[in-house]
Amino acid sequence: MAYVLHQLLTESAERNPNAEAVRLLDQALNYGELEALSNQIAHSLIANGVEPGDRVGIYLQKSPAAIASIFGIMKTGACYVPVDANAPGLRLLEIGRQCAFRALVTSHTLYQKLDASFHDECPMSAVFFVDKTPDTAPPLATFSFPEALPTQPVEPPGVEVIDHDLAYILFTSGSTGTPKGVILSHLNALTFVNWSVATFGITAADRLSNHAPFNFDLSVFDIFVAIKAGAAISLVPEGLAVFPLQLASFIQDQKITVWYSVPMVLTLLQARGKLEQRNLQSLRWVLFAGEVFPTKHLRALMEKLPHPRYANLYGPTETNVCAYYEVRSLPPEQTAPIPIGKACANTDLVAIDSNGQRVSAPGTEGLLYARGSTVMQGYYGRPENTAACFIPNPFAVGREEKLYCTGDWVTLDENGDYLFVGRKDHMIKTRGYRVELGEIEAVMVAHPAVDEVVALPIPDEAIGNTIHAVVTLADSASLDSTQLKRHCAEKLPAYMVPEKIEFRKSLPRTDNGKIDRRRLLGELTATEKKP
Repeated sequence: MAYVLHQLLTESAERNPNAEAVRLLDQALNYGELEALSNQIAHSLIANGVEPGDRVGIYLQKSPAAIASIFGIMKTGACYVPVDANAPGLRLLEIGRQCAFRALVTSHTLYQKLDASFHDECPMSAVFFVDKTPDTAPPLATFSFPEALPTQPVEPPGVEVIDHDLAYILFTSGSTGTPKGVILSHLNALTFVNWSVATFGITAADRLSNHAPFNFDLSVFDIFVAIKAGAAISLVPEGLAVFPLQLASFIQDQKITVWYSVPMVLTLLQARGKLEQRNLQSLRWVLFAGEVFPTKHLRALMEKLPHPRYANLYGPTETNVCAYYEVRSLPPEQTAPIPIGKACANTDLVAIDSNGQRVSAPGTEGLLYARGSTVMQGYYGRPENTAACFIPNPFAVGREEKLYCTGDWVTLDENGDYLFVGRKDHMIKTRGYRVELGEIEAVMVAHPAVDEVVALPIPDEAIGNTIHAVVTLADSASLDSTQLKRHCAEKLPAYMVPEKIEFRKSLPRTDNGKIDRRRLLGELTATEKKP
């Protein structure tokens, strides 16, 4: 029985080595090939100084080799740290510096995005290239998969790993202006994976899509649930999400049976994908997470695709998925948001109201807390942040136990399902990503021409929120929105760059001198509603 994630691959490879494991269009690996390649990667990493407990960065576009790298890293006893391939090199530098990367797996093309000072600020033992080494070699040990791996053993390395060891670190937006890494163990992930396989009946006959980037927690389902069941993974090509016609064809041609993505993608599919012209009979589950799915858009999708089952999966990165709700029908008169549902197996959810009492009936709102094996170990290198998001469980009599605060206000409906009410802080969701507005503000105010800045979310049915920024400039400074967006794009992922930037001479203040965010948000929202 597997008790760490990479054992799932070894077991599936032993059961059916010739079954297809992962595919990106015309690139594919079967289970035997994926197991052997991941073992060779592990041996090569170990030979170049990677040890149990190390952190190894993955800065790659999606490919079968990237999946093999994920498993290869874990087989060394290290954990993988994925960084969005579309993120600027400065973000990779910041994450690598925080984690103290022992090694990096990348491609020669993406490597060109790194500044010459990268290796001085983020020293490592080696860089591995999945394709070829660049013309300008890094100032340390450098290896390419085609040259280095053929001489490595295809058997697994004999590294002991237990379920409490780190498996991966996912970086989310941070309130201090720098991203923070969520530490997740093999046990954290396996609890979720085992629940998913059982709940959705995943078998070797399934083909799961992988739409989410590897640094997004939705990818944990796509990769490890498929591998545990011996199913196939179809990697969705980069950028296809914004072309719903091509994406619908991809689902049809790949014969996807389980789809998992943020609602925005599904909204575009139902509106512009001409689903009624596709043969999508293979599709049996449509799963969504990451943001609220507007009821009217979900209803339209279910009318066009009535045969699959639908489920809303809820949970911050710190818990992966901790609740779910199967949407069985949506009557025309229903306008209320989709519930986030009930706790997953081996997970407990507790909503605590402002009086410290447990929410147990409709009509009362409370902050939602989670406990169980899926809850993270903490934030990497940030003990203060870790301590701040846990509280002693007031309902655990005679023992010490911690509850993780999700930061979401919820209530209950008549069926005992949790309903999402709103966020506790300035954390928002946009395009399925969790974004801390403070990080955007910190990057923008770092521009020498900027005096003050406020980033605000404007509700948007399609993507959750658009981000608007209101900026004041330093005396005699000159700056336009294009220049400031370019500044943001150098340090932030594209989904965190504000869609609109407004320049003002001053910002409104509250009586105590603080920027009046509520007033600003009201003004911006009113402006958006004008025809």
